[in-house]
Amino acid sequence: MSTDWTTPYYACIFTNQRTDSGADIYEMMAAEMVALAASQPGFLGVESVRDAGGLGTTVSYWSSLEALHGWGQQAAHKKVQEMGRAEFYSWFQLRIAEVSETRQFGLAALADQITPPDAAAD
Repeated sequence: MSTDWTTPYYACIFTNQRTDSGADIYEMMAAEMVALAASQPGFLGVESVRDAGGLGTTVSYWSSLEALHGWGQQAAHKKVQEMGRAEFYSWFQLRIAEVSETRQFGLAALADQITPPDAAAD
């Protein structure tokens, strides 16, 4: 994970509803995609949650729009995107946002992993 969290940086917010099919394959592919994203230029980090009903949100952080769009066009990622449309998700929404400011509270032990080192503490 990069430590260059200077603002602005970009968040790719992927909200989705999982289907009931392919759970084992999905988990394997998701782990592979996180590892692959981490090797891409401009990758800063990722956070992901999913509820018991299958609704999930993954936010990946990128140093530039070019890096984020490059990830979207990465060949292995494109193949997994196709699998997602065909098998893993009943719907999804992708949003891209510019992060201009970050604040934190109580995350001192994790600050260098998930927030910019220049973030203002509340």
